[in-house]
Amino acid sequence: MRVAVECSSPLLQKSLELFLGTYLDSSKKSDIVIRDTKCLNDPKCFYIANNEEADLLKPFSKSQLILALEKRYESLHPKKEQPTSQEESFEDEGMDFSVLEKRIEFLTNEYKENVLRAVKAFYEK
Repeated sequence: MRVAVECSSPLLQKSLELFLGTYLDSSKKSDIVIRDTKCLNDPKCFYIANNEEADLLKPFSKSQLILALEKRYESLHPKKEQPTSQEESFEDEGMDFSVLEKRIEFLTNEYKENVLRAVKAFYEK
């Protein structure tokens, strides 16, 4: 997921750049463009504001931002392949925590694999 930030507020611009360090890219190459002004008919646009029409309401945390962007990215680029062993599909429940559950499971499995790789490399020497 590649994200560009185009905000008229310098404070929001800098905050988003700090939050999204590894995801940042130019607006031409990005999958999503974050703006603090309302966008018309632009599917790449992700609107952040204080009103009900916004994709993400202010104030927000870094994790809320990342989860909202991942959800938008998945809606723009639906996966056509079967879920891998690391990313099981979850059924929708009353509250939609599926994105968060997938992310936690993926990160846990990735961490486990890295630890096992490090232990194996240590003992193979």
